[in-house]
Amino acid sequence: MPTSLETIKSNLDQHLGENLTVVAQAGRKKVIRRRGKLSETFHSVFVVDLDQNENSFERVSYSYADLLTKSIDITFDSDADSAEEADAE
Repeated sequence: MPTSLETIKSNLDQHLGENLTVVAQAGRKKVIRRRGKLSETFHSVFVVDLDQNENSFERVSYSYADLLTKSIDITFDSDADSAEEADAE
């Protein structure tokens, strides 16, 4: 698991432009799932362009600290495809 904000940012930089799913904790028992594409990374935040068919707004940003504290979870479609292929073998 990444243990620093720098490590998290560099990992996300490798996935720029890829489709992903973000699962965010929105309260005691409420979870929000959003699909989109990782569009930009900045010094302290990253931006996800959301799928317009599923969401009412275009973009959302999260801080690297959200990943570090596990307030959100990110799954890249390419990682999910690799895991499914490994399970099939």
